[in-house]
Amino acid sequence: MKQVRKVIFWCHLVAGTFAGLVILIMSVTGVLLTYERQIIAWADARGHRVSRPSEGAERLPLAVLVARAREARPASSAAPSTLTVRADANSAVAVVFGREGTVFVNPYTGEVLDEGSKGTRAFFQKVTEWHRWLGAGGENRAVGRAVTGACNLAFLFVVASGFYLWWPRSLSWKAVRSVTWFRRGLAGRARDFNWHNTIGFWCALPLFIVVLSAVVISYGWAGNLVYRVAGEQPPAPRAPQPPQPAGQTERGGTPAPSLEGLGPLLARAERQVEGWRSISLQLPSKPDAPVAFTIDRGDGGQPQKRAQLTLDRATGEVTRWEPFESYTAGRRLRSYLRFAHTGEVFGLFGQTVAGLVSLGGAVLVYTGLALAWRRLRAWMARRAPGSARAGVELASAPRAD
Repeated sequence: MKQVRKVIFWCHLVAGTFAGLVILIMSVTGVLLTYERQIIAWADARGHRVSRPSEGAERLPLAVLVARAREARPASSAAPSTLTVRADANSAVAVVFGREGTVFVNPYTGEVLDEGSKGTRAFFQKVTEWHRWLGAGGENRAVGRAVTGACNLAFLFVVASGFYLWWPRSLSWKAVRSVTWFRRGLAGRARDFNWHNTIGFWCALPLFIVVLSAVVISYGWAGNLVYRVAGEQPPAPRAPQPPQPAGQTERGGTPAPSLEGLGPLLARAERQVEGWRSISLQLPSKPDAPVAFTIDRGDGGQPQKRAQLTLDRATGEVTRWEPFESYTAGRRLRSYLRFAHTGEVFGLFGQTVAGLVSLGGAVLVYTGLALAWRRLRAWMARRAPGSARAGVELASAPRAD
């Protein structure tokens, strides 16, 4: 058993050392992204509160709102892809132009407010690029994704093996307390050892979930494994989608399909779910295409409170209704894991926990690298002539293995 523990320890140390810097970057950026959605919503909402001109006033036709948004972005090469309305009557309608940005429109007057808080969105976009691709752009993103994916795998092993190594040899109160609570008056190696074990213990379970979900997001085989664990066949990979013609106006030679008549379909979607908070409409790319809605009763990051509704454009009949409860077990588990990575599946509390364990992960990297450096120094001191005393002094602190 001692030999097994020693092998696991060295694998733990090597994996943490080689992947440490990337893990540190992902952990720090993860902390910065903790409340990304709420901060962006707050920054946008400052200038996007509207008032009904009169009690009971109705929204302008959706086609008019989208047309006003298009007019605000005459040079945009992207088509308006999504329109989102909120149950709050004082909220603006958001028209999304792919990855190029979002335009907010007063639903009662058609006035274009602005494109949201560009500075806030740009900041979080840059942080996200570092979190996912180490800041790489263009073709280099594939390399960045490969590196972060491999380091996520290494981090998963480090977290799992760390809990094994943490387990005290003696389950006495004194031994358990020394690795589950911070001790005062420590310095150097003893302090790092205490912090590494204590933070590792309190962060172990949520950090394991965060990193496990990161592996599932990073690798297709890991996502397929989720379905197989649930006893299902993974879904077939999606075929690449051709560019949508909706944005090709007179510049591209193909007129955008008419959006007339979508208002009654939106009203139908609003009646589908009681207590909805937001509804997103995928703007159709063809005149006869079905109209798809995402109806959300949550805060935007809770898949269990989201449903998909598809209506026939000509008749308004329901062609598909997919509440979360109708998903297969594998699909539900996969959706849970996607939003467990950010903690959003558990709402604001879950986000806070995910942010804290990301901070804990950063401290674990720092203390782990510090312990590895001190171990290297001790090894070098023992090999240096006339340094037996230095080796004894360095070895006097608690050992990580």
